[in-house]
Amino acid sequence: MSISYAMLLDGGFIRHKLSASTKPVDAAGISAFVASVGRLPCLTGMRLHRIYFYDSRPLQGTEVKPLEGGTVDFGSSATASRNRSLQAALCKEPFFALRFGELFLEGWRLKLRVLRKSATKIEIKADDLEPNIRQKGVDMRIGLDIASLALKKHAQVIVLATGDSDFIPAMKFARREGAQLILLTLGHGVRDGLREHADLVVDQFPLP
Repeated sequence: MSISYAMLLDGGFIRHKLSASTKPVDAAGISAFVASVGRLPCLTGMRLHRIYFYDSRPLQGTEVKPLEGGTVDFGSSATASRNRSLQAALCKEPFFALRFGELFLEGWRLKLRVLRKSATKIEIKADDLEPNIRQKGVDMRIGLDIASLALKKHAQVIVLATGDSDFIPAMKFARREGAQLILLTLGHGVRDGLREHADLVVDQFPLP
């Protein structure tokens, strides 16, 4: 019986690492990335079980803008439209399974450029504020799938692309159950604990 591997992709991390400053990554780019991962020497001869892509559906609804008034429609933004298209396309790709969390608006916050000003007093304008959008549920789904894949023996090797150290407990559990963990950092700086609880860390390899 051939050894099988599952690929778990933290969607926010993947989009950040694969996108260029002027060109956000699309579904074709992510599919090409997955193909390049499958060609890694450490996966030679293994059978792909499934590719899990974890993301949140775009935020919907309208909110009143602070200070200047008016409203913002989050669902009609270019980012929301682009992410809907990406998710719809990935759903049609072979062996892809999408897992969705949720986005929530938790008020408004000052932009970093304002916080970095070296002044004892600043004047806040409407353009200095941005929506504080939080993602919930994605990390939980990744952790549960790592544990489930290891317990049910669906995959003997788990390839995890992330920079988030919150998955260390799930990684430790999977290894205790006999699964091997391959961590893809894509050159992102990660905590030592994340490296410690992976069987193999791949920092750099040719991207599509």
